[in-house]
Amino acid sequence: MATTYFSKRNLQFLLHEVFKAEELTKYEYFSAHDRETFNLVLDSATYIADTLMHPYLKDVDKNQPELTNGQVTVHPKIKEYLKAMGDAGLIGAGFSFEHGGQQLPEMLSSCVGFILMAANNGMMYTGLTSGAAHLITSFGSPELNELYVPNLLAGTWQGTMALTEPQAGSSLSDVTTSATPLPDSQPGMAAYQIKGQKVFISAGDHDATENIIHLMLARIDGAPKGTKGISLFIVPKYRPDEQGRFVDNDVISTGVYHKMGQKGVPAMHLTMGSNDNTIGYLVGEPHQGLPYMFQMMNEARIGVGMTATGIATAAYYAALEYARERPQSRRLNNKNQLDAPQTPIINHPDVRRMLLFQKAVTEGSLSLLLEAARLYDISEVAEGEEKENAFLLLDLLMPVAKSYPSEMGVQSVSQSLQTFGGYGYTEDFPVEQLYRDIRITPIYEGTTGIQAQDLLGRKMTMKGGKAPQLLFAEMSKLIAEASTFDELKPYADQLGAELKRVQEVMMSLLPHAQEGNIERYLSDATLFLELFGIVVVAWQWLKQAVVAKQTLVTRNPQGDDLIFYEGKIHTMKFYFHYEVPKTLGLAVRLKDTEVLTIVSEKELAL
Repeated sequence: MATTYFSKRNLQFLLHEVFKAEELTKYEYFSAHDRETFNLVLDSATYIADTLMHPYLKDVDKNQPELTNGQVTVHPKIKEYLKAMGDAGLIGAGFSFEHGGQQLPEMLSSCVGFILMAANNGMMYTGLTSGAAHLITSFGSPELNELYVPNLLAGTWQGTMALTEPQAGSSLSDVTTSATPLPDSQPGMAAYQIKGQKVFISAGDHDATENIIHLMLARIDGAPKGTKGISLFIVPKYRPDEQGRFVDNDVISTGVYHKMGQKGVPAMHLTMGSNDNTIGYLVGEPHQGLPYMFQMMNEARIGVGMTATGIATAAYYAALEYARERPQSRRLNNKNQLDAPQTPIINHPDVRRMLLFQKAVTEGSLSLLLEAARLYDISEVAEGEEKENAFLLLDLLMPVAKSYPSEMGVQSVSQSLQTFGGYGYTEDFPVEQLYRDIRITPIYEGTTGIQAQDLLGRKMTMKGGKAPQLLFAEMSKLIAEASTFDELKPYADQLGAELKRVQEVMMSLLPHAQEGNIERYLSDATLFLELFGIVVVAWQWLKQAVVAKQTLVTRNPQGDDLIFYEGKIHTMKFYFHYEVPKTLGLAVRLKDTEVLTIVSEKELAL
C-alpha cells in the first residue's frame, strides 16, 4: 500500500497561499480562529486518518456489511473511527458554538473530508451525520435540536438522508412515502405515522452506533402533488417513548445492497410502517421538505466532490510511488543499449503524461472545491451585496464542483491503474479498489446529467445571467494579473479565448430556450457542463500558477520549495496544452444544428 495518500504541502499551499483561509477570521462568526487553529484541526484529522482509517483500507473493503436477522454488522474499526471523530469535535466542526460545534469555516471542514476520504472512503459515515444534524439545526424545533443533535455530533448516533424510493429514483416529485398526523404530539415534536420504502440509504443501518436518525422525505396526507407537497421528517430507528426510553420504531432493514465499491458503507433498503408503528417528527413547516433539502445540497455536493478528489488523489500517489520504483526498459533514445540498466518507468514520456494528467485533475479539483467552500462561507456570514454575489457564484459553480472531480476523477483513477500495467488490475495494489470506489461519485447527490441540466437550464440564465457575469469578471481580473508575467501571458490569453468560446456556445443555444424548445436547449447539456468545467478548472490552474510565479519572483525559494512551485507552473502548462483544447470539439458539437438524441415520430432502433 502506498505510504502517501495526499500532499500536506499542496493542501497548505491552496488553503493559505492561494485562498488565504485566515482572511475569513475577519468575519465575527469565525473570529475565534486563526491559522494555528486551522492547522491543528487538519493535524487532528490526519492523525485519525493515519491511525484508524488508512491502515484498514483493504480490510474494510473485504469485510463488507452483512444483514443477518434484521441487524447490519460493519467492520469493527468503524465504531472506533466514529468515536474518535466525535471526541475530536470533527463531526460538528462547522456547527455554531450554540449547537456544540467549533464554528470552523466550510473550507476547513471540506479539507477534513478530503483527508479522511483520501485515507479510506469506505468509512464514509460522518459526513452523512453532519449533513443530517445541519438540517435539524437549520430548520428543526428547539426540542428536536436538544434530543438529536448532541448525540449525532458526538458520533454515538448515525445520521442519514433518506430521499430515494424504488419507483421514483431522482424524480423526487414522485415520492409516495406517506405521513399521517397523530394526535397528542408533544410540544416541538409534531408526530406523524410514516409508511413507505426508501432505497440506497448510505449508512442506513449498522451496529457501530446506538441509533440511526433518518432525515426523510414524505408526503403528508392531502398534500399537493409534485415537489410542493413534500415534507421533511426525523425518523429514528429507535424513538423516545413517554418515559424517555428508546423503543423500536418499526424501521425495518429489508435488504443491504452489495455494491461495486465503497463496500464499507452499507447501502440500505428500508421499509417503514410494516406494523403501522413508525413515527416521524416534522422538521420545520409542512410541504417545505424539498427547499430544506436543497439548502443543504451545496454542502453535500462539495462533500461528494471532495470524496472523489480524495479517492483520485490517493490513487495518484500510489501510481507516482510505483512509477518511481518500477524499472522497465530503457529510455527511447537509449533503446539499443541493452547492457545499460533499466530505467524507472517515470522516465518514459507516456507515463509522465499519465501522471501529469492525474496531478492536473486532482489538484485542479481540490482548488475548485476550496473556491466553492470559500464562497459558501462568505455567503453564510457576509452581508448585502457581498453575500448575494458569493451565493450566486457558488450556485453557478456547484454543478461543476460536484461533476468535474467525480467524472474526471474516474478517468484519473483509470490512468492510475494504467500506470501500474497488469499489476494495477490485481488486489496487490490499492488502485483496483479505488477504481471501484470512485465510480459512484458521478451518481451521488444528483447524477452528472442532472448537474448539467441545473447548470444550463437554471444557473447560466438566472437573474439575467448575473452569475456567469460575476464569474467572467473574476476570471478577467486573474487574466489581467497573469498577463503581467511573460511566462504566464500566453495562458492568460488562452483563458480569455475560452471565455469567448463559452459565450459563443451560449448564444447559439439560447434561441432554443427563448422559443420554448427546452428539450432541444438541454439535449446536450452534459457536453456544455464538460466544456464549462474544463474552462473553470483552467481558471483554477492559472490562479495557482500566478501565486507560484509571484513566490518564485519575490521569495527565491530553494530545494523542495523550488521544485514545488515550478511543478505548479509546469502542471498548469500541461493542463492548458492537453486538456483545454478539448473544448474545441465540444464547442463544435454544441453549435451543430443536427439533432440525433431527441425522440421523434420515426423511432430508430438503439
